[in-house]
Amino acid sequence: MATITVVAVSFGACHLEQVGRHPTDWLVERLRGEPDTLNPLTSTDAYSSSILDNIYEPLLQRNRDTLELEPLLAESWDISEDGLTITFHMRKDVRFTDGTPATAHDVEYAYRKIMDTKVDCPHQRNYYRDVKDAKVLDDHTIRFTYKEPYFRALEICGYTPCLPRHLFEQEEDFNKSRLNREPIGTGPYKFSEWITGRKIVLEKNEDYWGDKPKIKRRLYKFINLDSTALIELKKRHLDLMGLRALQWVKQTNKPRFKRAFRKEKYYTPNYNYIGWNIRRPLFKDKRVRRAMTMLVDREKILKTILFGLGEVVTGPAYVNSPYYDHDINPWTYDPAGAKKLLEETGWADHDGDGIRDKDGISFKFEFLISSGSTFADQLSTVLQGELAKVGIRMEVRRLEWATFLKLIEERDFDAVTLGWSLGVETDPFQLWHSTQADQGSNFVGFESEETDDIIVKNRRTFDLDGRIELMKRFHAILHDEQPYTFLFCSPSLVVIHNRFDNVLVHKLGLDVREWTINRAWSEE
Repeated sequence: MATITVVAVSFGACHLEQVGRHPTDWLVERLRGEPDTLNPLTSTDAYSSSILDNIYEPLLQRNRDTLELEPLLAESWDISEDGLTITFHMRKDVRFTDGTPATAHDVEYAYRKIMDTKVDCPHQRNYYRDVKDAKVLDDHTIRFTYKEPYFRALEICGYTPCLPRHLFEQEEDFNKSRLNREPIGTGPYKFSEWITGRKIVLEKNEDYWGDKPKIKRRLYKFINLDSTALIELKKRHLDLMGLRALQWVKQTNKPRFKRAFRKEKYYTPNYNYIGWNIRRPLFKDKRVRRAMTMLVDREKILKTILFGLGEVVTGPAYVNSPYYDHDINPWTYDPAGAKKLLEETGWADHDGDGIRDKDGISFKFEFLISSGSTFADQLSTVLQGELAKVGIRMEVRRLEWATFLKLIEERDFDAVTLGWSLGVETDPFQLWHSTQADQGSNFVGFESEETDDIIVKNRRTFDLDGRIELMKRFHAILHDEQPYTFLFCSPSLVVIHNRFDNVLVHKLGLDVREWTINRAWSEE
């Protein structure tokens, strides 16, 4: 499942900054954005996911190294010969943090809510569209039945979270439940507090059924500005944060910093992009969208803004996956070629005011970015200058995350820059199928009968080679159509306090729950 990865929110100091450094067995992490909700069904951004993964648990999880599905709340499962029925057998020793036993009824409740069209989770509902039903066989056994084969069936059903039915059913409106701000799950951490604009705090679940984490408290501080976050880190008020390229290369290399912190660089499935709202007259023609891409000097941006930390991408699959077609070359930076395309489509300066126009409409648009995103700010400055040279006026609009996301969900934007965090397997339905243009994650409104057909066939194809062939054709179509200007797959650049041991970098990144604390560590 894809999640939005570019977020921002206003910064406010938390109590720890007033009293100095925090206890050794705490972990204080910077979040660039404040979640809109802590409901695992309705949340969409990567930052809420990083918190929710510690509170709620699904039936299965992926091994962070082998990438294979393995038991979590389910001890085992059975799959029918035709692949249409999956039966999960759950653990019997799991309890919610209020002490109530967790059962198959709680998983079945989550499924019912996902399928309830009154619940604001169209992104989740997409993945269950082929599920015929979920039936509780006994308190610890649940069976999912599919209408048609789906190659991700085990993963999707296995990722169904276990929600406290007994608490949610007391609420009048699931979308506005108090549990969205005060979640109660079965995970290794339990919710402690949420101070709007400042922090979210989790505490170790001492009654957790599995291996208990060594870190007693997780504190997430909302810090909008990258520069402010780095200052807080150097003051030892943060233990963990992502760095931007400039900070990685230039601002974190002094001996004193290296004694206190370690840096890790690794890749996970992701890419960032510029999305063109195809509903707007300016961007209806694919030749115009291609011209816009040809006005983005991605190689220069990669070198100057990102210090070469990343790779230019051309399509929607993870660049290190077999689904990505490396034979497709990026559209090159070519202002002359871009101007030719614009003129072919009728966009020229007919009235001599220096701005291209067509049918009485000037080529002016608004570029939406989240405030606090240094990369988005730098990208918009470069793009604004390049477009001005060819007679296109772009205005930059910087918004706080909640407002920014609201406009995107309402499709009230011209162009936007964002990023997607991707899953291990590739199913582009959520992001690209035409049915998702109005309410799903197809924000830009891309519609194509051929790509819709490919997406559906991909869901029905269990053969890896067959899916690779389909996804490479899908890649080629998007490269031609340019609903996105695909930018980069960038590495995670992470800094971690040196008092934490057993910090392992897996194929799926870091897992804080396995970290231990070196109580003998000293900054002296």
